[in-house]
Amino acid sequence: MSSDPEQEFFSDGIAEDIITALSRYPSLFVIARNSSFSYKGRAVDVKQVGRELGVRYVLEGGLRKSGNRIRVTAQLAEAESGKHVWAERYDRDLADIFALQDEIAEAVTIAVAPAIADAEQHRALRKPPGSLDAWAAYQRGLWHLSKASAEDNALAEKFFQRAIDLDPIFAGGYTGLAAALNRAGALFQTRNLEEAQSAEEALARRAVALDGGDAEARSRLAIALNWRGDHQGAQAEAERALAISPNLADAHGALGVVLTWSGRPKEGLAALKTCIRLDPRAPSLVLRLGQVATALYFCREYAAGVEAARRAIRSFPDHPRAYRVLAAALGQMGRTAEAKEALEKAITIAPAVFDSYARWYVLELHPALRPEDHAHMMEGLRKAGWVG
Repeated sequence: MSSDPEQEFFSDGIAEDIITALSRYPSLFVIARNSSFSYKGRAVDVKQVGRELGVRYVLEGGLRKSGNRIRVTAQLAEAESGKHVWAERYDRDLADIFALQDEIAEAVTIAVAPAIADAEQHRALRKPPGSLDAWAAYQRGLWHLSKASAEDNALAEKFFQRAIDLDPIFAGGYTGLAAALNRAGALFQTRNLEEAQSAEEALARRAVALDGGDAEARSRLAIALNWRGDHQGAQAEAERALAISPNLADAHGALGVVLTWSGRPKEGLAALKTCIRLDPRAPSLVLRLGQVATALYFCREYAAGVEAARRAIRSFPDHPRAYRVLAAALGQMGRTAEAKEALEKAITIAPAVFDSYARWYVLELHPALRPEDHAHMMEGLRKAGWVG
């Protein structure tokens, strides 16, 4: 917001970095630098920009400098209505100009992508089911997936399948259906676990085949490979996803799961925390919170594991996974009464799910679980009073 060439250089650099970073998100269609910069330095009507560029959202901002302080403002608006979706202000000390540029570009990017995802889901919800196109059906599926219940998960399956039926070459439909089937088998027991996980891998592979540059598809394939014990292949897919989209929350989450289950829970914990920081309202949050608790348990940080499990329970009180980890961690700490209460809650909420958990993760050795982690988890549950 001045005629100072130095400030213009700095603000142009931030804008260019944000365009580059947002373009790495597979779900976003981002207008390139030259077209975006044609609006620079003049008052614009976001509705006009939307019509001229064929976009649904416009990100605009400005920079002010005073001494060694700078203030960057950013606003995200829905082009059709002109309504603001998100806005933020960043005040920083001007030190290393390139480091500061990177910091602000990253901060804006990781805020904008989830804001658009949330707005797109609500946009899809406003449409009658019969008028949904493949993209809207996919967004509707994501919304139901975020509710973390068996009923909503079943609806998510239907909407993802509809996205596939409407557009068989849209990778997102396959990725979404793979995620829903994973939960149907592993969490809600509405489908056979082995069959669901086999279908999940096939769908994830199909998504990757359709679009090898889709980081979300590769993240889902990493999860599928991890569950059948291919930790090396799973890590490779998660790392490919991060190479494509370094700020994609699901890619960090997938890497965190793989590292946790392959004997590197401290590294896994760091990746899972990054995942949650990047997208604190993601549909996968219910899983990520439970995975953080599991990683802490495997690190033998039982007190921290208890707190993480309780955080998951506060957010999702009807979800059984966190109660299992809570019971095992409390058992290891000798807090037997609390451990038994958590164990009883886990069984009461979803008896069939707990039976499946006991069969796959405790009584037998699940392909994804190392023998030492299997023994460790079984020890904690037995100390909590489980006698299966």
